[in-house]
Amino acid sequence: MPAERVMAVLCPDWPVHSAIRLHGLPAEAPIAIIETGRVYSSSVAARAEGVRTGLKLREAQSRCPELLVLPRKPDEEARSFEPVLAGLEEFVTGLQVLRPGSCALKAKGPAAYYGSEEEAALWLLDRLDELGVTAARIGVADGVFTAEIAAGLGGRRIRRVPEGTAAAFLSPLSVGVLEDDRLATLLRRLGIPTLGDFAAMDAEAVRDRLGEHGARLHSLASGLDSRQVQARVPPADLERSIDFEPAVERIDQVAFGVRTLADEFIGALTAAKLVCTALRVELESERGEVSDRVWLHPRSFTAEDVVDRIRWQLQGASTEPALSSGIVSVRLEPESVDSIGNHEEGLFGGGPDERIHHSLSRLQGMLGRSAVLTAAVGGGRAPADRATLTPWGERVLHDRQPELPWPGSLPHPAPATVFEPPRPVSLFAESGDELSVDDRGFLSDSPALVSSGGRSLSVSSWSVPWTVDERWWDAQRSSRASRIQIVDTAGTGWLLALEHGRWWLEARYD
Repeated sequence: MPAERVMAVLCPDWPVHSAIRLHGLPAEAPIAIIETGRVYSSSVAARAEGVRTGLKLREAQSRCPELLVLPRKPDEEARSFEPVLAGLEEFVTGLQVLRPGSCALKAKGPAAYYGSEEEAALWLLDRLDELGVTAARIGVADGVFTAEIAAGLGGRRIRRVPEGTAAAFLSPLSVGVLEDDRLATLLRRLGIPTLGDFAAMDAEAVRDRLGEHGARLHSLASGLDSRQVQARVPPADLERSIDFEPAVERIDQVAFGVRTLADEFIGALTAAKLVCTALRVELESERGEVSDRVWLHPRSFTAEDVVDRIRWQLQGASTEPALSSGIVSVRLEPESVDSIGNHEEGLFGGGPDERIHHSLSRLQGMLGRSAVLTAAVGGGRAPADRATLTPWGERVLHDRQPELPWPGSLPHPAPATVFEPPRPVSLFAESGDELSVDDRGFLSDSPALVSSGGRSLSVSSWSVPWTVDERWWDAQRSSRASRIQIVDTAGTGWLLALEHGRWWLEARYD
């Protein structure tokens, strides 16, 4: 199948642009978006100081001491790109999102409507300028791959690759643009540095050597992108809101007033053959205060569930306090939806999970939002630091992201029992002297006895201690702890930490 003509829209540095939009940052500031300890994207000001994609965070900060560092948040990038897509869909239809900050559409329809591919691209750029995306670029070529490459080359805002010339356009480019590091490394080792060299190889030989994945990339390098643009379906307007005039002071009055709203909200989802599994509730007070929270459900929300979550949020907001005046507005938004067919009850009902959910929700309704908590494992170095407690039915928000590297953290397996707070103990050598750890991380002697509150444990084996310095640059918040694992004569493992000159029992390996 021949490649179709495609227009690719690229918003460069979208992670940075998204952070500026959502957090109100100055556009001229040096900003770096960090993922797994390296620069994922950087602003123009940061690049002027030598900050480049792939640099380690410390190297980037050494090049630009004023660098504003932010973690990458793909959800925020996608959410902030939605208004841009909605704005473009006022002019054209059939957009396919390639990634946050990039989309594609078939060129034939816009070119016929506006007179030519260049004229259609100019109209789209004008619309993007109105939306505040002034650095956007557009590539027009045969196939999605070539069009996206054309948009990303830079130099000018519109780059058009004439029909039938995709292979010649791609030929001098590096194999790295295929975004497959393993294949690119292999090809370079074989003396094949460019897409033209790769395209010149026999297609059957490539398939035999590199499989179907390699054969597909070979087709892309040859300018034979047979993928069709898959137009996205604009999301239905499933949000619902209600305004109160005058403001409503009592929680039961608000709960009564939103019952019809909840029925309409669930009814619209049902009509779209969807169910809501994550619900965003936004409450606004008479003084302009806003309480915004996302509630989760193990199955799907009913109208009664929605009313309950609004009531619980009001109870929490009135005690924290987040709202100090009457409620003037309630807005409901489906944060996550699923097909209604995946949530039909079985022949014999919903099973034990549903009963557990109803029981915990009822208990939470009687005792308060923070009375029923769920635990999740977050990031951190000490065992107690990794525990994240979240009210039942709410999305887990980690203070310390678990996917980030945590040098010096506790190795696997994790202890089964964590003492919070840690218990004071003493660690003695065979001679009776209490042990210490020197500046190089070595024990003063071999551990023989652990004593706590009149009880003692004899040590049969132990690990080499390791020392962790946290926030060493902050004199007020810095901490230094040396941890050691021991096994007593009964075969039970323990985790001890030396901090501020005292030994503490942090956890037990059951």
